[in-house]
Amino acid sequence: MAGLADIAQAAGVSVSTVSRVLNRKAGIKEETRQRVLEVLSQMPHTARGVGALRRTGVVGLLVPELSNPVFPAFAEALESRAALAGYATLLCNTRAAMTEREYVRMLVARGVEGMIFVSPEIANPDNDERKSRNYYEELGAEGVRMVFVNGGAPSLDVPDITVDEHLAGYAAATHLLELGHRRIGFVSGPARALPSRLKRAGWSAALEEAGVEPVAELVANAPFGAEGGAEAMGRLLDGPRPTAVLCSSDVMALGAMREAKRRGLSTPEDLSVVGFDDIPLAAYCQPALTTLAQPIHDMAAAAVDELARQLDPDEPGRGSAGFSRMFRPNLIVRESTRRI
Repeated sequence: MAGLADIAQAAGVSVSTVSRVLNRKAGIKEETRQRVLEVLSQMPHTARGVGALRRTGVVGLLVPELSNPVFPAFAEALESRAALAGYATLLCNTRAAMTEREYVRMLVARGVEGMIFVSPEIANPDNDERKSRNYYEELGAEGVRMVFVNGGAPSLDVPDITVDEHLAGYAAATHLLELGHRRIGFVSGPARALPSRLKRAGWSAALEEAGVEPVAELVANAPFGAEGGAEAMGRLLDGPRPTAVLCSSDVMALGAMREAKRRGLSTPEDLSVVGFDDIPLAAYCQPALTTLAQPIHDMAAAAVDELARQLDPDEPGRGSAGFSRMFRPNLIVRESTRRI
């Protein structure tokens, strides 16, 4: 594997500068940082095979953001489980100062043994799926040990520890149907995102089973996040008003409830709302949010255990892709839904 001295020589900088770039220290010119990262991108990820990685006892955790509380929750659960397994962790926020690919180069340069990607690049609907798939295939071919959490990449031979998004949409819609609702809207994330498509399919299946037609005008897509939730809710309320909505995430649900309140509607008296994730704030907002909880600690344990299996030198078939697992979301009924 290329060392810091090799990277420094190729980039025409000092070893200390390379170290400062890799550790995201201040005081580095952007031009210099990009030159170092470009050198890293041109170097092999491994000494022709991360299978020969040193036993550093460190794994990388890559999450797409920290503003949505579900991702810090995953990071904390993954870090705790990794510590129990004897691994230290390096946490990387891939939508902050560096991209996922830049972090991968940094992690390899620092000798991590493996990586866990939460909602990896290939799951981002804004990215070219084919290019992303080729990227991960190249990493795998070079021996990088990987596990995805909610990766949504069935075309890749990478273990994916995921929650059943289809069941989440189905269970949310079923709960609302049982409360007497028939005009049930979907405050959705981006239409191309796999979680959005799967939740919508579950929503549609539940409605059809109940003899209710799932109409397109009751689905509004927007970017993930509170602002996206408010935007999508606004579009639904501009048409024939639903009596209930399910949302792609708790954060979107909070934005949706705020938009409903801005328009003079009360939750749940005028509009029942169901979220997804069960972030800590869900139990404490007003009204407390009914939601589908991801079993984060169980998923984190499965992800770390699978990576540890790949890294175990005594494990038969060490380095093989392993198995994916799908977990059931759990319906938690609180105050944001009511019978009509």
